[in-house]
Amino acid sequence: MTRRVEVVRTYLELAEPGQLAPFKLDDPLLRLARVPVCTVELSRRLYSEVGEAYHWVDRYQWTEQAWREYVTQPGFGVWILSWDGDLAGFFELRTEEDGAVEIALFGLVPKFQGKGFGKHLLTCAVETAWAIGATRVWLHTCTLDHPAALPNYLARGFSEVKRETYVAEI
Repeated sequence: MTRRVEVVRTYLELAEPGQLAPFKLDDPLLRLARVPVCTVELSRRLYSEVGEAYHWVDRYQWTEQAWREYVTQPGFGVWILSWDGDLAGFFELRTEEDGAVEIALFGLVPKFQGKGFGKHLLTCAVETAWAIGATRVWLHTCTLDHPAALPNYLARGFSEVKRETYVAEI
């Protein structure tokens, strides 16, 4: 059974590196690694494992070709956070023609939430975006995402640039 809900989507950005309020965990079991070549299968797995609880469903409609085009587009990359070898979370970066870098997807698997990993991972995502030459770093979140998402983005220094409301069927 589906129901209609009003959703607020918030767009946020960092216009310069000095705006980042970093948070890093000092944990030797925590590792961040770039996926050298992201496969469709890995992208689907990350999307469903992290996004299932937050109604990430848009990509479920994609064809195999659409998935392939997405993961092979120029300027696209995936980084995985692991803790003691277990998948803890990930982020996707997309570089746009104007040099802006979008944190296209970002999140943690449920068992690693509430431990500061999200603050750490967001700091890593932003630092990576600046390191690859971003002219600005941006993302969007919505009220379907984890309740700590927006506060984390704001605490790391992101500023709201736009807000919109839409109706979703969940």
